[in-house]
Amino acid sequence: MLEHAKRIQGFTLGAVDGEIGRVKDLYFDDVNWTIRYLVADTGRWLPGRQVLISPWSLKGVNEVEKTIDVNLSKKQIEDSPSITSDLPVSRQYEIEYYKYYGWPMYWYGPALWGPGPYPAYFGHGGGLVEPVPRL
Repeated sequence: MLEHAKRIQGFTLGAVDGEIGRVKDLYFDDVNWTIRYLVADTGRWLPGRQVLISPWSLKGVNEVEKTIDVNLSKKQIEDSPSITSDLPVSRQYEIEYYKYYGWPMYWYGPALWGPGPYPAYFGHGGGLVEPVPRL
């Protein structure tokens, strides 16, 4: 189902151990028209730092409360590779980022997300899981 991406701008982002900020922007793959990252505005928590959140980490979206939960801790996000500009994300950065989180790299494999058609198709343990439900 196609949705207007702007609808989630401003949604609160929640880690497993607390709020991490709000969705500021989205980074698209302009070849496949796929959202590759949510850009988090971390406010006072990590001032001046731009944080990218991959759809691999999404747990759920609550449109009524305007929240998006991610399966990451604040410490994981704080220690993640940083990106310091508004330029396109380099492949070198993506390799470092995906290795840090232990995710399969979407550019390898037969499908839009590498091993599967969407990020939640294969869980971190390699088993088949259902897509993230819309709440």
